[in-house]
Amino acid sequence: MSDTRRRVKVYTLNEDRQWDDRGTGHVSSTYVERLKGMSLLVRAESDGSLLLESKINPNTAYQKQQDTLIVWSEAENYDLALSFQEKAGCDEIWEKICQVQGKDPSVEVTQDPIDESEEERFEEMPETSNLIDLPTCELDKLEEIADLVTSVLSSPIRREKLALALENEGYIKKLLQLFQTCENLDNAEGLHHLYEIIRGILFLNKATLFEVMFSDECIMDVVGCLEYDPALAQPKRHREFLTKTAKFKEVIPITDSELRQKIHQTYRVQYIQDVILPTPSVFEENFLSTLTSFIFFNKVEIVSMLQEDEKFLSEVFAQLTDEATDDDKRRELVNFFKEFCAFSQTLQPQNRDAFFKTLANLGILPALEIVMGMDDLQVRSAATDIFSYLVEFSPSMVREFVMQEAQQSDDDILLINVVIEQMICDTDPELGGAVQLMGLLRTLIDPENMLATANKTEKSEFLNFFYNHCMHVLTAPLLANTSEDKLEKVGSTKSTTICPDNYQTAQLLALILELLTFCVEHHTYHIKNYIMNKDLLRRVLILMNSKHTFLALCALRFMRRIIGLKDEFYNRYIIKGNLFEPVINALLDNGTRYNLLNSAIIELFEFIRVEDIKSLTSHIVENFYKALESIEYVQTFKGLKTKYEQEKDRQSQKLTSVPSILRSNRFRRDARALDDDEELWFNEEEEEEEVVVPPIEKSKTDDDFPDSYEKFIETKKGTWFSFNAKNNSCCNSLMKHLFF
Repeated sequence: MSDTRRRVKVYTLNEDRQWDDRGTGHVSSTYVERLKGMSLLVRAESDGSLLLESKINPNTAYQKQQDTLIVWSEAENYDLALSFQEKAGCDEIWEKICQVQGKDPSVEVTQDPIDESEEERFEEMPETSNLIDLPTCELDKLEEIADLVTSVLSSPIRREKLALALENEGYIKKLLQLFQTCENLDNAEGLHHLYEIIRGILFLNKATLFEVMFSDECIMDVVGCLEYDPALAQPKRHREFLTKTAKFKEVIPITDSELRQKIHQTYRVQYIQDVILPTPSVFEENFLSTLTSFIFFNKVEIVSMLQEDEKFLSEVFAQLTDEATDDDKRRELVNFFKEFCAFSQTLQPQNRDAFFKTLANLGILPALEIVMGMDDLQVRSAATDIFSYLVEFSPSMVREFVMQEAQQSDDDILLINVVIEQMICDTDPELGGAVQLMGLLRTLIDPENMLATANKTEKSEFLNFFYNHCMHVLTAPLLANTSEDKLEKVGSTKSTTICPDNYQTAQLLALILELLTFCVEHHTYHIKNYIMNKDLLRRVLILMNSKHTFLALCALRFMRRIIGLKDEFYNRYIIKGNLFEPVINALLDNGTRYNLLNSAIIELFEFIRVEDIKSLTSHIVENFYKALESIEYVQTFKGLKTKYEQEKDRQSQKLTSVPSILRSNRFRRDARALDDDEELWFNEEEEEEEVVVPPIEKSKTDDDFPDSYEKFIETKKGTWFSFNAKNNSCCNSLMKHLFF
């Protein structure tokens, strides 16, 4: 037996009655001495770790469903499922289970689940009691039938026996015929009984009964029965909703009748579970586990069948990217793909990999680039959701695409720049879409998910691409709101600059700073080069004057991460630019208020003291101690002065112990002191851009960028968040100013 046929996915049912994926591996049945019997073992295909070890218990009821699924319960509220890649593998393991239990492999359920008390009670009953006698299916027997169905729900063995009787006698179809009769006669009492009966049959939790109830022939009558809840004054109109309000739209005609039927069935059954059936009580939570499984595996089949139909998917992509496609049609196509990707999460990992690779080969990323820049808010939102599925699946795939794209396209139409534009131009007052897009950008630029790829140069290549082609777009709002006229006031006198007061603008700048802070922590020399070339920290610290405290804190956090690296290049940059002044001004302006801003600033200086960063300590004491010495509610600044004096004493002692002939020459004073070349960098104004690495490529609009961005803001009546569909959205207008 090959491993392929035994490849299996392990699922467990969680507290929310959803199937959790525990992983994919290879299953085997083996005799384990310590378990004293035959066991099922599943080892992960990735690392061989044990995903599942389950003894085949002679008293456990195993169910075989849909040719590739084995389901059972090991304990109360703990259900397990094995989903096999091939039917042959499922059949082999099923035969092993039946062999241990002494059952015929042709059965779908090995035995009835019986608890100990019922087992003792039923052992003494005659064999004829194995069957439940159903009342004749007549109108005057409906109350008796309802009482019977309700009474068995508390007993697992009686539920199984009733389900078997209903299946053998074709009883459900007869009940649904009575439903039509009761409706025609306006027999309210009979309809109420039928509601209890059908609801009780659903709670029997039997897949074989669901196959009958959810067939095209029966499902609408089942929905009809569930409309007549006795607790309601008037029946609900679920059938009217399903047949008239809910319209099934085929974005591309589906020629496979089986696939169409499966889609209809899944939607209706999901509606029954989510809308019609009341929330189960604590005693009924396990009654619908099979219904959850039924929906779950239906979705797996739908995705698999659509994926195999390459002609269908090719046509969808062709229409999605066709300029002649009207807006309504394009919206339907994008929503289809969004739901399609959501369904794909039910696939096994290897099938999900194949699914996304199929989408990539068909051109999903170029298609998203088109629709994410459209005016239709609903289309852009759906496209963002699809993009998030792709980034979650494979950030490397997205990175590879955008780097190849950069060789053929201008910066303004690159996919990542389109994503950044959408983040900048989010019209939601709470910036919900911008937050989602920021998270996706963070994933794409995170070196941690670049390390395990086969392409060892991905990290350096992608970061070079990002800083050369995308970073200027990301920092556009930040640079525009900290323009040169505001910059001049920082570092000379106490700043009274009024920073962006618009709450939405402040939120956006906070998001951008959060992403830049992430870059400081993870990108080392790339972001260092950018910060020093653009004098970015000086621009960021202007935001310390914002009336929005959260934005001032974001600016402070950015500086704190830089200082936290304890990098002498950064330290000398801060000293040379006198960049502590806006921070100290903010501390003094805050006065005696004990708030988060006060605590965050104190913590920054406390870090410098504790870590004994000598260059910064000297700068702070020599330039700001007079302004800070009155602050006595913490010992931080006195501690800095003490550190400074101790270091001066040490240096004096070293100098006195060195012969005068050596003191006249340059020598290294400290383990962290800079060499001659590094000193020259800080002492020569004309060569400020010759930094740690070769300078990044200068973007084509760096020189006049802030002015053009301000003009763009003015055209939008004071806020660059306004949305104008006639002008192809604020994003397109922004990019016109940026790149043309």
